Amino acid sequence: MSRIQSLNPAWLLVAPLLALVAVMFAGPLLNILWLSFTDPEPGIANYVALVEKTSLQKLLWTTLRVCLITTVLSVALGYSIAYAMANVAEASRQRMMLFILISFWISVLVRTFSWIMLLGRNGLLNNGLIEAGLISQPIPFVRNELGVLIGMVHYMIPYAVLPILAAMQGIDGRVLQASRNLGASPAQTFWRVYLPLTKPGIIAGALLVFILSLGFYITPAIMGGGKVLMVAEYISVQILVTLKWGTAAMLAVLMLASVLGLLYVLSRFMKLSAALGGGRT
Repeated sequence: MSRIQSLNPAWLLVAPLLALVAVMFAGPLLNILWLSFTDPEPGIANYVALVEKTSLQKLLWTTLRVCLITTVLSVALGYSIAYAMANVAEASRQRMMLFILISFWISVLVRTFSWIMLLGRNGLLNNGLIEAGLISQPIPFVRNELGVLIGMVHYMIPYAVLPILAAMQGIDGRVLQASRNLGASPAQTFWRVYLPLTKPGIIAGALLVFILSLGFYITPAIMGGGKVLMVAEYISVQILVTLKWGTAAMLAVLMLASVLGLLYVLSRFMKLSAALGGGRT
């Protein structure tokens, strides 16, 4: 009774809703976990298939490779953008931030089809290069891994910019000034002082981009043209086409475990709200 009386009344008001949300989330997750061990028959056969089937190993390797390349490119480009934003006037920074935020409001489906229109065999870029006499045959920019990477990097750059920018804005300018006063060149100040101080933002941005890339579905499916199969698309095929729910559930559990593990690592370097641009480190 004393414990109940000591609880904040606000928690008592939201407790039923929290319990409902927890049940609605936990129920489906537990059902997926159950299916991964029971379909088509009880046991760990679905998980053993990860070791025995080369097709699943190739699928995981393709997903890992695409996600890693996307992460590296997104963080490199995002760092350049964040560095520019951190070193311009406030008015210019606000305008640049507006463009970053606008990118979140554009549907990923719209972006993907825009890239198809731009980079397709009869797209604007190929037609322009052919008319300019630079090429004689269209360059296959899409329906391959290159197209998937272009679409994913374009989508992920803003997610890399926000945590890196938050880390940059948290740097005390007096530290950089002290480095220059001690005789360090601008390049030495950047590599030995500025870059190490932004490392938490880089790590947070990289993990955030990698986590989001793991579950990408629309861009690989459209830009890859069925030639670049990743885990999310494969899960969809197993559920809707082949009806192998156990395999799909096993891969979903694997992805969920990976995401939770990466989120834990991310929380060790930066608050999750800061990683999403909600605050500074």
